[in-house]
Amino acid sequence: MAADSGDGARSGCVGGDGAELPDSLKTFGAVLKVLREEAGLTQEEFAPRVRYSVPYIAKIEQGKRFPPRELPGRAEEPLGHVASRILAAAHRSLTRRAGLASWFRQWAAIEGEALSLYAYECRVVPGLLQPEPYIREVFGSRLPPLTDMQLDDQVGARLERQRLLTERANTEFGFIIEQAVIERRTGGEDVTRALIDHLLDRAQLRNVELQIMPLRKSSHAGLDGSLYLAETPQNEWVGYYEGHDSSGLLTDPKRVSGMLQRYGRMRSQALSPDASVSLLEQMRGAP
Repeated sequence: MAADSGDGARSGCVGGDGAELPDSLKTFGAVLKVLREEAGLTQEEFAPRVRYSVPYIAKIEQGKRFPPRELPGRAEEPLGHVASRILAAAHRSLTRRAGLASWFRQWAAIEGEALSLYAYECRVVPGLLQPEPYIREVFGSRLPPLTDMQLDDQVGARLERQRLLTERANTEFGFIIEQAVIERRTGGEDVTRALIDHLLDRAQLRNVELQIMPLRKSSHAGLDGSLYLAETPQNEWVGYYEGHDSSGLLTDPKRVSGMLQRYGRMRSQALSPDASVSLLEQMRGAP
């Protein structure tokens, strides 16, 4: 979930941050290529019919790009209904770890199965809550700079992970975000307005609790920095933290208990969900 920096770049088969190209992407690409060829279409003929560029389709078939979720539906007209269903099934089987940094993958696996996920962020909006314009600003600010392909891959990986919020309706998601993170106006006014609109939309989900930590607070349990917590299917809790292309996964019950205590205290210190929505609406201003 944190993972404001956990979606790693890929260049070729191995990205600059060590993220390997998953076999599932290669398999999807091979399936698409066979179905396209069975339909008697070249890449040059197929690409415009699904409204993507030829180089983009080529990268997908090579297993070097995460296929967009719209691709199976768009492929029904040129490839047929059965082929579209095959692609849809193959897309669902893709691992969400595509494009994730090697040091983030273990947490990503836990994140995908968690019964409860909690996040406190004082740096950026948590990755699961970022709209695409904000994601591009976050990754566009990374140093050393990313290539256009790496940037697109990271954006795609993050958007794919965000499906957890709607696909895991029985998972409880809790987010506490520092008001200062939004007040920073990362990307400018238009990006910030898109961000606030997205946060307001996500806050309407029944399984999402969104709270804002106000700028002025005399007592704050989160002074040690951002933290992430997950309840596993075995009802055990694990903690996670990250920064500067590194991370730590905590399983020691005593240390995780401390993180749970701090998060619980912050829930009482932050604005209530209703008050947080009201503050976001004030920060957004007139439509």
